Amino acid sequence: MPPYDPCMDTFEGIPDAAFRFYAELENNNNREWWLENKDTYDSEVKQPLALLLAELEDKFGPGKIFRPNRDIRFSQDKSPYKTAQGAFAARQEGVGYYIQVSADGLLIGGGYHSHTPAQLARFRSAVDAQASGAALQKIVDRIAAAGFVVEGEKLKTVPRGFDKDHPRAELLKHKSLSAGVTFRDAGWLATAGAKREVASRWEQLRPLVDWVGQYAAP
Repeated sequence: MPPYDPCMDTFEGIPDAAFRFYAELENNNNREWWLENKDTYDSEVKQPLALLLAELEDKFGPGKIFRPNRDIRFSQDKSPYKTAQGAFAARQEGVGYYIQVSADGLLIGGGYHSHTPAQLARFRSAVDAQASGAALQKIVDRIAAAGFVVEGEKLKTVPRGFDKDHPRAELLKHKSLSAGVTFRDAGWLATAGAKREVASRWEQLRPLVDWVGQYAAP
């Protein structure tokens, strides 16, 4: 990727320097190091992600880059900075497409993470119903077969009120539902073709995002 240009307005890829930045941050998670390397963060991490989100907004919704600072008020870990930079393109509040840069590589994902009691009740009701539940099971199976890791916050057992032998017992355990895949050494990462690759994976996840938007929106 070419050197940082404050006037650049075209996405040209996620440079390897972005991943190196987070590898180094893991060993130097302090304010002094961050301030010394903030120009690298701005040019190699924040700017490429902002450009990517802007170019994909028409198809996937408005994007937001999360704050790099950790909320340490109630945490025993006082490290001030997140060791990954996440961004979210929202279809609805808490429902949409995710991307993250870290030392591990580029994570491309989608689904929903936030939930209210009412949203969770709608999700479980839709999973329990034959038509919508079977549709979600097919979506999840297809996504998993495509190489995505299906995850989310889960209970250890089927929630109260549902048969423990329910045909979609594992889905009923979910309190949130998402899927993602990580790339580190792919040749397209540092090229403009990364936009096409991200869009392709988000399209694979669109049925999951659409299902949540229809049956379990906030």
